[in-house]
Amino acid sequence: MRQPVILLLILLATGCASLVINDFDQRFGAADPARFDQPLATGDTDYWRDIKPVLEQRCVVCHACYDAPCQLKLGSFEGIARGAHTDKVYDGERLLAARTTRLFEDAHSTAQWRELDFFPILNERRNDPEANITGSTLAQMLLLKEDHPLPNGPTLPDSFDLGLDRDQQCVKVEQFDDFRRDYPLWGMPYGLPALPKKERQLLLQWVQEGAPYSAPAPIAPVLQKHIDAWERFLNQDAPKAQLTSRYLYEHLYLAHLYFEDGTPPRYFELVRSATAPGQPVQRISTRRPYDDPGVARVYYRMLPVREAIVAKTHMPYKLSPARLQRWQDLFLKPAYRVEKQPSYDVETASNPFITFRQLPAGARYRFLLEEAQFSVMNFIKGPVCRGQMALNVINDHSWVLFVDPDLASLDLNADFMAKQLTRISLPGEADSNVTPLRWLLYADEEKNFLKAKSDFLNQHVKDRIPLDLNLLWHGDGNNQNAALTIFRHSDSASVVKGLQGDQPQTAWLLSYPLLERIHYLLVAGYDVYGNVGHQLNSRIYMDFLRMEAEFNFLALLPRDQREKVRGQWYRGSVNEVKEYVYQHGNKFDGETGIQYKTDQPLPELYQRIKQTLGPVHDKQYALENGITDPATLQSLQQIQQIRGGSAAVLPQTLVIAIASNQQAKTHYYTLMHHNAYSNISNIFGEEDRRLPQEDQVWLAHGFIGAYPSVFLQLDQDEVPELVQRLQTLASESDYRALLDEFGVRRTDPRFWDFSDDLHRAYRKHASIEAGWLDYNRLENR
Repeated sequence: MRQPVILLLILLATGCASLVINDFDQRFGAADPARFDQPLATGDTDYWRDIKPVLEQRCVVCHACYDAPCQLKLGSFEGIARGAHTDKVYDGERLLAARTTRLFEDAHSTAQWRELDFFPILNERRNDPEANITGSTLAQMLLLKEDHPLPNGPTLPDSFDLGLDRDQQCVKVEQFDDFRRDYPLWGMPYGLPALPKKERQLLLQWVQEGAPYSAPAPIAPVLQKHIDAWERFLNQDAPKAQLTSRYLYEHLYLAHLYFEDGTPPRYFELVRSATAPGQPVQRISTRRPYDDPGVARVYYRMLPVREAIVAKTHMPYKLSPARLQRWQDLFLKPAYRVEKQPSYDVETASNPFITFRQLPAGARYRFLLEEAQFSVMNFIKGPVCRGQMALNVINDHSWVLFVDPDLASLDLNADFMAKQLTRISLPGEADSNVTPLRWLLYADEEKNFLKAKSDFLNQHVKDRIPLDLNLLWHGDGNNQNAALTIFRHSDSASVVKGLQGDQPQTAWLLSYPLLERIHYLLVAGYDVYGNVGHQLNSRIYMDFLRMEAEFNFLALLPRDQREKVRGQWYRGSVNEVKEYVYQHGNKFDGETGIQYKTDQPLPELYQRIKQTLGPVHDKQYALENGITDPATLQSLQQIQQIRGGSAAVLPQTLVIAIASNQQAKTHYYTLMHHNAYSNISNIFGEEDRRLPQEDQVWLAHGFIGAYPSVFLQLDQDEVPELVQRLQTLASESDYRALLDEFGVRRTDPRFWDFSDDLHRAYRKHASIEAGWLDYNRLENR
């Protein structure tokens, strides 16, 4: 009986939906998806002047990037016209790879998006005021919020599901009466205060007028001049230049490119095109940047970034005459020949050591190294950035160092790379549908590579190149990319310049092959639409690369201390993947060249590295850059000493606004909670490996992270009380009392004013790096 009943229910539901659609059609006419391919150009409201600012300040803070609820991206008119979808992009249980749905790439008209099952949030039927409001999900969500504002109280009731993996209600306008009945409190913005009246009226008026939209302003002549110069450089005919441009594209395709004389900067993206400079760009969109473009000649072109700049994906990269000259010196001036352009066959195109072996390895390393923050940021902010499966492969606080390119005899040894690295597979080489058991192949290849690497080191490096701090790249004396810090915030992360914090939980020493493999694993080769096997294999492979980076760092310690530190980093680990690789990766037996002065070599090494790289340390996050009153500064510095239970009560990222008494301004600080784990060698059971008694915090001046957990606001003379409360946190009730005193919760009537002040300060503090923060991880405590 069960199957016929279920079938009957499905038929009844389908029939009811059809009746509702027919009712809309009878009232307002049939939907025309092409209506917004050529939108009305004028109205009393102007999209650029009136609507875009409101959408960015109030809507983009949740609806941007791949993790936008219902794939509804509100950072551009094209995203609004595309509408929403019931499927999630981030799906860790997907058995088969999904079809890609990248805005501006995978469809180019509203009708094409409807064929991919996106549904409208604007009215696509008859264009009149009643139809435009009644037929718009966007308008109905705003009106629902107006009728049913947030309930009174500091926290939201349990009826609000705020989890990142919640069952999303992606409602079509024809089903909105049911949604209104079932979820009366779920108007937009979801789980946040209603928009100010003037802003809500502006949006409703715009929808009522038919959502008028005009083309963006043309590219300024001075910027077009820069674009022309760079496109000439990137599209030269010489074989050496063509291969160089391919290499540059595969590493810069996620960058937000800007020119040094743009104020404010306008950002551009580098794309592959079937058309040469001087002609309209005919974009080539493939699943991965190294996939076969399907044309005889690829041209590299620049297009304006059309979506709002959001912090979670914003990776600015400056193009200047000095950089162009630098790339010419690295790639084009040296005397070498490119005999043949490499193919786009996936088995070779996915392996940069095959594809680009004709380019000087030293030039490739220098390219990645001199903008190392950007190079590492690609896997932090790229498509892989969302979710536990990607980021629980790293600790909450890690330092990243680099092998000096002038001493990288192993990593840049052409014979070694030709024999070893060209044999290594990467998950991107396989299809996006792949079995999770493929890790056995990767582990076997990594084992063989590490054995060969240890043999090479023991034969060619041991007793010849001192294993001391001269092995580290010192940034040529002026480049702050010489040392980085990665902060993991549960399921997101940040990378900043400098060795921030006192001592990290772990440290990496990266070489050219590691940097390149990380990029082709987690950036160029990672498919966010791939199946669970692809995602699991990518995560496991990153385990291998992180362990290799740790092996490199451990070589700076006394030989008899390495196993002890490794055991501390991997307490209680019984992971067969890690053990399979570790038993072959720890074979280098050379002794360190550092003369240690204490019986605590690891802390001593950390401090000596900080001193050695002090001249290129980035000090922008120093507390001294904020409130300078000695007593207040001393109080803030006490926060850095919070450990254990008090730290464990805190969320991942707190933004603290402190109004200064003397300076008549508000200073912003970021307080980060570093979770401690016995090890990070398993994907699952992370909570079982938590060591809350070892948790720490770190307070920075300025802004770090794209996903704040909570906001605090106080006056300077309240800092001692804040510090005392933080130091004595022992329970959830203590934390709630802290928020009652200083918090600007997601339910607070001051929320949007605070958000506006924060973003203005962010743009003033970091005009190039700033973007709209994401509020999807705001807590409800």
